Amino acid sequence: MHTRPILDAAARKPLGIDTSNLRPNFYDLVAFAIIVGIGVAMVHGAREMRAPLTQLDISPVSLDPSLLPDYALRTTLRMFAAMGASLLFTFTVATLAAKSRKAELVIIPALDILQSVPVLGFLTFTVVFFLGLFPGSQLGAELAAIFAIFTAQAWNMAFSFYQSLRTVPRDLDEVARHFRLSPWLRFWRLEAPFAAPGLVWNAMMSMSGSWFFVVASEAISVGDTKILLPGIGAWLAVAIEHKDLRAIALAVVAIAIVILLYDQLVFRPIVAWADKFRSEQTAAQQRPRSWVYDLVRRTHLMRRLMLPISLLFASIGGLIGRIRLPDRPPVQLKPAPTVGRVIDVLWIVLIMSGTAYMLWLIADYVGATLSWDDLRQAVTLGALTLLRVAILIALASLIWVPIGVWIGLRPVVAERVQPVAQFLAAFPANVLFPFVVVTIVAFRLDPNIWLSPLMILGTQWYILFNVIAGASAFPTDLREVSTIFHLRRWHWWRRVMLPGIFPYFVTGALTASGGSWNASIVAEVASWGDVKLQAAGLGAYIAKATDAGDFPRVVLGVAVMSAFVVILNQVLWRPLYRFAERRLRLD
Repeated sequence: MHTRPILDAAARKPLGIDTSNLRPNFYDLVAFAIIVGIGVAMVHGAREMRAPLTQLDISPVSLDPSLLPDYALRTTLRMFAAMGASLLFTFTVATLAAKSRKAELVIIPALDILQSVPVLGFLTFTVVFFLGLFPGSQLGAELAAIFAIFTAQAWNMAFSFYQSLRTVPRDLDEVARHFRLSPWLRFWRLEAPFAAPGLVWNAMMSMSGSWFFVVASEAISVGDTKILLPGIGAWLAVAIEHKDLRAIALAVVAIAIVILLYDQLVFRPIVAWADKFRSEQTAAQQRPRSWVYDLVRRTHLMRRLMLPISLLFASIGGLIGRIRLPDRPPVQLKPAPTVGRVIDVLWIVLIMSGTAYMLWLIADYVGATLSWDDLRQAVTLGALTLLRVAILIALASLIWVPIGVWIGLRPVVAERVQPVAQFLAAFPANVLFPFVVVTIVAFRLDPNIWLSPLMILGTQWYILFNVIAGASAFPTDLREVSTIFHLRRWHWWRRVMLPGIFPYFVTGALTASGGSWNASIVAEVASWGDVKLQAAGLGAYIAKATDAGDFPRVVLGVAVMSAFVVILNQVLWRPLYRFAERRLRLD
């Protein structure tokens, strides 16, 4: 039997370096050219980001097609800067939540709240802060835009990584404990590799999903502060304002080219690399491939130059691995000691007290200018948005779960579908506003119904990408067992596949739900030139208040939205998480 356990794969040398041949070959030249090209583009974009803020008034965003490549570069750099911050956030915060019960009591509810806060809600308070840090420089506005994109990426990745760490197979965890690996080594040799396939697909989804909010991030409009940062998002905002369909089409083409480039150069090589970390005893016959990954493996000089770096990180990891850090103990069946229970109770009381104090501050700030009628209005509008979210998530699940399983079980198909799915996930809803607005006006349709699909347009892909990740990581040996027992149709779904992908589906549905609330800010208010349509909902309430600079109503709307999301997560998604962790582990 062919075995490929995670611990061996993680401990294996990453590239199998051959030091006998130091002469560069053709693959070295190609790889070097790619690296130099990416480096030059990054330096050029970073230099422009540090220009004076007055430069935006001297050279405003223009619809000149010759400027579109530079705008695409600027947007891509912002998105990858946010992706780097999201990965750092995921590895620290999600790991802490998975390994510390006390930290989990704080972090998970905080993530529930943060994922519900709309991008405009963050921009309302962060733009002034970052502009104050770098007065007179574009860097402050750039950091505000990067932070806004970060808020569209980080929560999905954190939830995915947390779910994976909590569902590591017990037999692999026992092997790691048997070898007395420190928490550091166990994390990098077992837990992070086990979580890698799901994290990679969620990183792709986060990257694509953040395109949905690029317009709000680059075309900043908060009260009297209006900033247009050069980028595809600002280009789209100007094109929509001027009703320029040609410029919108050019932006869509530019987005497609950018997605194709970073899919080929970044994500597809990572997918091929992460495939070796699948938890299975039988190797799959079909594996994902990447020409960039194969190119790096065939280089001579580049792999030789990477050897000292690999040895340095291995030495640092070995030194840190010898340090015995406290770790979350395995689940015990016996009751916890009395002292431990008292500490847990005190910790919960402390959290509740802090939460109550924050709620009091919000109520005091809002109550100074608003009345109970305003609160009643916000809650009523929130109920309408909740109804839209629930219906759209149910419909998206019925459509994309079967499709995601079919794609995930076929690596060749997944390889072809991957860039298409990323493009569809990245397709900004703003591009469809002209067609939606014109259709609704021409046929006199109800905006409360026909603007709703725009909410799920960018968030339904969280379900698809997570289901693909779950099906891709499903062990080949279990699939072969189901074939031997001739499980077909509903029995196969009920006994094999649905339990196997359920933890991934819960992560996708949870983040899609939170993303839909966030997307309601954009989707419930659509405009095309002078024509503006609005659906009754909490998203339109927050968008209107943000545009008017009405901060008390912005705070009220964000607080009500956060309350709806937290209650929904605690009542529905958290019990499903615990069920998946307790009953559906691959042990």
